[in-house]
Amino acid sequence: MPALPSGVVPVETAHDDMIHDAQLDYYGKRLATCSSDRTVKVFDIVNGNPSKSASHTLKGHTGPVWQVAWAHPKFGNMLASCSYDGKVFVWKEQMQGASSGEWTKIQEHTLHAASVNSISWAPHELGAILACASSDGKISVLTLKDDGQWSADTINAHAIGCNAVSWASATHPGSLILPQQPGAHQPSAFKRLVSAGCDNLVKIWCFREETQSWVEEEKLEGHTDWVRDVAWAPNIGLPRSYIATASQDKTVLIWTKDSPTSPWVKTPLDPSTSTTPNSTGKFPDVVWRVSWSLAGNILAVSCGDGKVTLWKENLKGIWECVSDLAS
Repeated sequence: MPALPSGVVPVETAHDDMIHDAQLDYYGKRLATCSSDRTVKVFDIVNGNPSKSASHTLKGHTGPVWQVAWAHPKFGNMLASCSYDGKVFVWKEQMQGASSGEWTKIQEHTLHAASVNSISWAPHELGAILACASSDGKISVLTLKDDGQWSADTINAHAIGCNAVSWASATHPGSLILPQQPGAHQPSAFKRLVSAGCDNLVKIWCFREETQSWVEEEKLEGHTDWVRDVAWAPNIGLPRSYIATASQDKTVLIWTKDSPTSPWVKTPLDPSTSTTPNSTGKFPDVVWRVSWSLAGNILAVSCGDGKVTLWKENLKGIWECVSDLAS
């Protein structure tokens, strides 16, 4: 096993069971973790290390907690969690002066009839909006309204279960390089998300303002088993869009769309080019998670063999493994 890089810091969380997710907040000052012990923990990061003295344990779920997600700081210190118990909780820190305050549950979402497997906050330009993917086959979209109440839309997404959901950037692809005419109307931010299902499909959903409803825009076929995770790459307004999908079939597909009118084209990552030669063109185990860097140019892939690999597209358009980390 290769040695861990010197910058890697192990974190003692004091969870009593398997940890399923760990997320840093927008500023990298807080770490939230969740576990099969049915709790969420929040740690302050001090000088690059989690502080045990400034940690909080959030209790309320009655099953394993699969994911946590931080909202943008413009909405305050707000954290969402989803669980096998079919519930989604939104927690908020009530500040007490300059010190960190108490975390309280401000919303309990119980619309789903089965495990909620994935949650994702929309781009902050769209507001405080949370998408939730459930084993009941539905996606729910929660919106915090101006009066402090939450509304919910439901999408019948995948017949036998939805495993993951991810938002597109609110900026229109290509808007950065299109010349803006003086006085021209700026295109408004749009709501679009992508989901991964147990039906081996990836689906793209778009919110239609005129009908106030979510409609299926694209159906991406390429995997031969459950799609475990999906991640839409951040986009600052360049024409090309990227989506990464990870599957039970031991593959990762990169879907690219060169312009708003182009079709989606899939490219499989080839682990045989990484440091662990594999002639099958598949990863050694089930691929559980994919995650893009903030700039959207590096993809992290988490595999069931305990390794995380980092991938980057070279100038020829070929995806190369640029780093290999073992747990």
